[in-house]
Amino acid sequence: MSDSSPADLVAMAFEAQRDRLRAVAYRMLGSHADADDVVQEAWLRLSRQDAAAIGNLAGWLTTVVGRISLDVLRSRQSRPEASFDDRLPELEVTAGDGRAPEDDVALADSVGLALLVVLESLGPSERLAFVLHDLFAVPFDEIGQILGRSTDAAKMLASRARRKVRATDRPASTGREHRVAVQAFLAAARLGDFEGLLRVLDPEVTLTVDTPGGVVVTLGATEVASSAKLAAGAATRGGWVLVDGLPAIASWREDGSPLSVMTFTVVEGRIAHLGVVVDPEKLASMDLPEGPSQGWG
Repeated sequence: MSDSSPADLVAMAFEAQRDRLRAVAYRMLGSHADADDVVQEAWLRLSRQDAAAIGNLAGWLTTVVGRISLDVLRSRQSRPEASFDDRLPELEVTAGDGRAPEDDVALADSVGLALLVVLESLGPSERLAFVLHDLFAVPFDEIGQILGRSTDAAKMLASRARRKVRATDRPASTGREHRVAVQAFLAAARLGDFEGLLRVLDPEVTLTVDTPGGVVVTLGATEVASSAKLAAGAATRGGWVLVDGLPAIASWREDGSPLSVMTFTVVEGRIAHLGVVVDPEKLASMDLPEGPSQGWG
């Protein structure tokens, strides 16, 4: 017979659900820190409940996480002063180890960074309906209860969100294709090869530069190519890192302090999005290695 107390059993049941709940919250919010906060709040709410009276603990927790996440999304939407960078998905950075990134990269799952960016364009209710149903198979009647709407209304929200996602979602590259495109971009940028940059950039490419003052957005291959030429010589040292499981570039100053991290979304062999982080505070939070472990070659 187990010596565990009822409270211990509830804690164990919650821990068994923690990773799934965190995944739900992250897909909803695009922020690991916010996802952790949501899951912690769900635990606090559970600890105040009579767990024995909850017939379906997993479903109850999913509902709670969904409601808290929805509140966070609506709060963001109601704050016009919130800048775009507050909503950018966070980056998980790991160092390269001398091997080609495509040999050991853990490719992003079906909801990678590119889809998180797409999800940012959805309204809070659309995003919740799509994430919970299409990604976590939560029934529409439960989604309707979270939203305070009918089952049919929840279905319509998910359908509308699905159309928006499909309109912007194209197949992402493999690890090898990703690196080839990035290498071609870097070579063209270093050589000042404007035509070469245009060949590797999607015509509708976007560039976001995350600075201490906010995010600067550049649209279009011609404008992004011009920016890339100007920035090509800025870094004195650079090397491969993995960001959210895909090859990216980090650069350092001569004194070893991080200068930037550049991420790439590659679609059908062309770069569709570049994201550059130069904000020192955000670079410090990424736990970058002290200088490159391998060069750009």
